[in-house]
Amino acid sequence: MEIPKDHPRYKSLMTRERLAEMVQKGLVTPTGLISHGRGEAYDYLMGEKSTEAALEAEKAAAAFLLNAKNPVVCINGNAAALDPEGLIALAEAIPAKIEVNLFHRTPERMEGIISYLESKGAKEVLGRNPDRRIASLNHDRALCTEEGIFSSDVIVVPIEDGDRAEALVSMGKVVISIDLNPLSRTSRTATVPISDEMSRALENMIRFIGELRGDEATILKETKTFSAKDNRRKTVQCICDSLMSEFDEE
Repeated sequence: MEIPKDHPRYKSLMTRERLAEMVQKGLVTPTGLISHGRGEAYDYLMGEKSTEAALEAEKAAAAFLLNAKNPVVCINGNAAALDPEGLIALAEAIPAKIEVNLFHRTPERMEGIISYLESKGAKEVLGRNPDRRIASLNHDRALCTEEGIFSSDVIVVPIEDGDRAEALVSMGKVVISIDLNPLSRTSRTATVPISDEMSRALENMIRFIGELRGDEATILKETKTFSAKDNRRKTVQCICDSLMSEFDEE
């Protein structure tokens, strides 16, 4: 459908159209649309902008990524559909490896998403030929590569399943999540839970990577002082303040 650019929900509606198109192409599952809608609801509650808490988490994430020995950006269907260019740009800025990992995994869907990322400029995308498994997971998200996810020390997991986030943390990895819901199991589990819209989060992280690169003292401080619990508390407070401001303005 043709959506006028002056529509107040233009960006949101275009994103929904793109996701629906990706469902038809087999890159996004129908249940992925439910996941996106749930996240978008939290974005409304936070004013559709990067909050102070989100920016703090994104800066800490940049520090952990710059300090990593084998950083990996993990991509699923929704993430690939929402902002492939941003994900690739983040991986290049660090630099980090890219690995595709799916809950609803088929050879055709894996090849489709990896080929789609490669068409957007990604190089050497991992995931086609898994050779390891993540312990304690009994579904296909356990499948991964030794070179990427399995041996990673810091991993970015946008739009993540909570059980895999828990499994990755239990393996001793620094898990950076991008999940608009600060109360999700993923956010509660992650080392650095970022509650922000994915494209904004990626843009902010790339900016912080540029600002922090070479500043070892600040990088160390960020990795040592960041508190996931305190950050999530700030996010929840922001939501409460945003809700009450609607009544204060009347």
